[in-house]
Amino acid sequence: MSFYKSFPRPLAACFALSLLCVAANAQQPTNTRPRIAAEGPQPTTTTTQTNGRPKLESDIVAAQPAEEDDDYAPGDAVEGYVVPTNLGHVEREILAAIEERLGTPYRMGATGPNRYDCSGFVWSVFQQAGITFERSTARTLWQEYAPAAENEKFEFGTLVFFRNVHHVGIVADANGFFHASSHGVVYSRFNDYWTKRVSGFRRIPLAQGPSLVAAVRK
Repeated sequence: MSFYKSFPRPLAACFALSLLCVAANAQQPTNTRPRIAAEGPQPTTTTTQTNGRPKLESDIVAAQPAEEDDDYAPGDAVEGYVVPTNLGHVEREILAAIEERLGTPYRMGATGPNRYDCSGFVWSVFQQAGITFERSTARTLWQEYAPAAENEKFEFGTLVFFRNVHHVGIVADANGFFHASSHGVVYSRFNDYWTKRVSGFRRIPLAQGPSLVAAVRK
């Protein structure tokens, strides 16, 4: 008796389908491993309504931004510095030297021409203007020169010191100053960030510029 006569057609179809399933399962890999959950606590999720639709939000804490560099603050490199009209010859030489260096990158211990640190920038500017003194640190400049009088503190060319005399710049006017920050040589405003870090002011004697002459402490 033939196969089809021994089994009804529906039963034969079921038998053939079973054979196919067995063959398919035999082809699956036998060394698969279950997925392991990541170690540690997983972020929880909450739902909020956005335009009437639920929205999932992960309970993840954002990384804290890095602290601002002590020699740089938001708002540095401000455009629009107005040059005083009463500058003498030496002061104009100082300003020209500063303008040549604006935007030059920072490097600790560098005195130019391609990199500057804060005291290296000050030294280089005064050297170009014909005012010579020994290259030194901000603290040495603070100790060597006399304090600025009250009416001299915000005059162009005065040295302004910050952060317990660890940083120095050149006063532009009552609004701002020039310095070599960690982001390069820039003009910065006397904003809240810098004002609360001011240590004091000093004046470097300029033999050719009577308006800026200050007595040197001996």
